[in-house]
Amino acid sequence: MARINPYTIQMQVSRMFQDGQAFFATMKVQDWLKERNEDPAAYDIIFHQKPAPPGAIEAIAIHIELRRRDGQPVDSWLQEEANRHA
Repeated sequence: MARINPYTIQMQVSRMFQDGQAFFATMKVQDWLKERNEDPAAYDIIFHQKPAPPGAIEAIAIHIELRRRDGQPVDSWLQEEANRHA
């Protein structure tokens, strides 16, 4: 049974970038994809820095962009879930 984490993947990745752990962010997203029964090797994971949403503690938030390597569109629910703030 998977552990329930109250923090979204977007929050965790933003914190990793803030703490200088950006190297591990790709692996974190790959693990997150595995938990959702997706093949991490089927995706390119791209990170974009953006201003954090109003009310956030951090000044910068990391937007996670998923691209399928086979050229098919990424499921919208998966992309939205990757960038959910709370």
